[in-house]
Amino acid sequence: MIRILQRILKGLYGLCAVLSAACLASIAIVILAGAIGRFLGIVVPSANAIAGYLVAASTFLALAPTLRSGGHIRVELFASRLGPRTRHILELWCLVWATVLVAYLAWSSLGQVMNSYKFDSVSSGLLAIPMWIPQSSMAFGLAVMTLALVELLIATLCGQVPAYRDGDALATASDDAGPA
Repeated sequence: MIRILQRILKGLYGLCAVLSAACLASIAIVILAGAIGRFLGIVVPSANAIAGYLVAASTFLALAPTLRSGGHIRVELFASRLGPRTRHILELWCLVWATVLVAYLAWSSLGQVMNSYKFDSVSSGLLAIPMWIPQSSMAFGLAVMTLALVELLIATLCGQVPAYRDGDALATASDDAGPA
């Protein structure tokens, strides 16, 4: 059962990574269309706003996959000098508080999406985009990040090395090798 849940979560993280990459590609298309449109005298409505929404979507959708791959910045200077038991306790403490904070942010952003939908909030500009659409990517990204943190917290409570530390040995080995 646990393996099935882990496989589902891994697929969800992969989906978020693909959606984030699609947002990045869409940014390039929107900006390129706007630049070419200006050159040809054609207005691409709300290109800057759409690109901004896509940047936010890309960022929030990439949170969980980046955490799982160890891509988030961590301060190892202090933690690396601790003993295994103390480091384990510090990681648990950090994961608990990160989970609480991100879960609160996910809940709040979901409330924001629901209010925007309820009150028919739209963006200003030539193209009236319903605000719940771009806000949904933030809420979804934060919800998936909460799941990733809960998964890491449970794994750490069970005595496993957190997934974000899997690459630590590789990073240390490459750092010791020096410049090529």
